[in-house]
Amino acid sequence: MRKILFLLIIVLGVASCNKEYDAAMKSADKNLILSTANKYYEKKKWKEALALYERLPNLVAGTDDAPEVLFRSAYANYYDKSYRLAGHQFKNFAVTYPADPRREEAAYMSALCYYQDSRDYNLDQTSTVTAINELQDFLNNYPNSDRAKNIDELINELNDKLELKAFENARQYFKMTEYKAADVTFENMLDDYPATKYRPRIYDYMMQSKYQLAMNSVFDLKADRILSAIAFSRQVEKELPGSEQAKSAAKMRAELEAEKVKFAQLQKEAEAHEAEMKAKAERNAAKRQLDDERKGVQAMRDSAAIATPAPAATITLPTNKKNK
Repeated sequence: MRKILFLLIIVLGVASCNKEYDAAMKSADKNLILSTANKYYEKKKWKEALALYERLPNLVAGTDDAPEVLFRSAYANYYDKSYRLAGHQFKNFAVTYPADPRREEAAYMSALCYYQDSRDYNLDQTSTVTAINELQDFLNNYPNSDRAKNIDELINELNDKLELKAFENARQYFKMTEYKAADVTFENMLDDYPATKYRPRIYDYMMQSKYQLAMNSVFDLKADRILSAIAFSRQVEKELPGSEQAKSAAKMRAELEAEKVKFAQLQKEAEAHEAEMKAKAERNAAKRQLDDERKGVQAMRDSAAIATPAPAATITLPTNKKNK
């Protein structure tokens, strides 16, 4: 009996709440909508509260209720895990109401929302970058705030995520044997994160990429790529002495030096062959020119022979012996 009575009370309560919610959703009365929204907010029924708060901005514009509606909407979205929207609302509150005593809290919550919205490293990192900027802005504007105590840790955590994403992006090129792209991407990462903890692994991948590019290069680029790889191997040994990366770089350098000697000999043979072919081409050109000149002279002779008329016929008169 008690159980039935308890269930009946719950059903009646839910029905009453639904009736109150429906009435507020259909009403144009600002006060009714606001009071009902606040009731759902206090009960932590975020979706119902948000649905009602969304009806209020135009109704409370220019009134003292406007900042409260915006502030509570931001928190309701935060607790409902709509972090990006909540971050935008908190940011809007801090900018729109600079004299409000909750401005510092709103600025911090804006940054925290984007921090919460930061995805895994292999996903879109827009919120991560925004969170870093927002956290840094808060630290600059409120350096003595109690809320600023853990901000450096949060920023470092987010930067680590961006570093890991950059590292994995570059490593993906290496896995696909796109060694030129891998080398360039790792180089860019070192420029962006000079203090990165991934430097030893980056050097290892860069050394392997440069080695592959040099050993399997097209003829015209091979010499420069060999020299580049050899120079980088020495850099690895200098910056990471005694490390596995340094030992691997030294081993690859020995193979590169041997390839350098081999390729130098190949270059000499290629140059000699090119010189021979050039000389042969010059001789053939000279021969063709001489043949053309001879043909030209002969053509002139033939032309002159055709143009010259045959000599006239000569008639010899008989001699009269009698008259003689």
